[in-house]
Amino acid sequence: MKMRKKSFINENHEENFWPAFTDMISTIALILFFLMLLSYVQNIITSQNLASATAQLTDSKAQISKSKKKLMLLRDRIDEIKAEVERGELALKLSEDKIEDQREIIAESNKELGELRSKLQGIALLRLDVLKKVKGSIESEIGSKNSSGERLVTIGDNGNIVINEGLVFDYNSSKVKSDGKRLLAELSRSFEKVLDDPATRESIDAISIQGHTDSVGSSQYNRNLSAERATNVLNYLMESNPDLELKYGKYFAASGYSEFRPISNGASSSSQAKNRRIEISIILKDENIQNVINDYLSDSMAPFEQ
Repeated sequence: MKMRKKSFINENHEENFWPAFTDMISTIALILFFLMLLSYVQNIITSQNLASATAQLTDSKAQISKSKKKLMLLRDRIDEIKAEVERGELALKLSEDKIEDQREIIAESNKELGELRSKLQGIALLRLDVLKKVKGSIESEIGSKNSSGERLVTIGDNGNIVINEGLVFDYNSSKVKSDGKRLLAELSRSFEKVLDDPATRESIDAISIQGHTDSVGSSQYNRNLSAERATNVLNYLMESNPDLELKYGKYFAASGYSEFRPISNGASSSSQAKNRRIEISIILKDENIQNVINDYLSDSMAPFEQ
């Protein structure tokens, strides 16, 4: 009884073992299959990702290459711009230097022009200065007015000495009056004093004694009358002071202007009286003025000729 029971147990045990082992192997095989499948899928995914990454890397490399080219172009452009800037700065520096040179030239030219203006003004004022000296000399000797309160000599707007006709001549006459002889004699001595100065004589070309009449009568008659009056004034200047004619007679001239240079355009007797007059004009040498201008032009052109 006991022996049979043991045998039964062993047989039952052997029968249960093989199915369990088979199930285990199947399970392991299934797991391995899934692992292999998973690995395959993973390899596929990895390959796809790797291909995508490779493509992206290739694109990135291409973009980097393009960027490098652009960067090189930008660097070249920057170098060109720098070169242009440097050239511009150099040109600007040269322009500034030229501007400074031009400023110096302009300043020097303005200085020279100012000197020229001063010299020309000096020459222009010389004639006025001579006439003022003559006028002052006369007034210091015989006074500034006659017994009627009339001024003996004045300096007109044109810079000439003006002697009223009534002080020297009677109406419609060219004969010098006795009262006018004293005035002319002092005028003669005054001119001699002024012309004794070599610097003054150097710039004077002529001293013009001019006769002027009113518009009454014909122009021919007035021309003859004005010329005769001017000539008689000049003759008495030389007669009253022979030294003036001896030393400086070459400077004096007489001319008649008739009624054609009036100083008053009115028709009244007072206006007509103003136009009857003797004027004395100092004529400067044109060559002196021209020499001053030539000296200025010569100095101005010198920098351009070097």
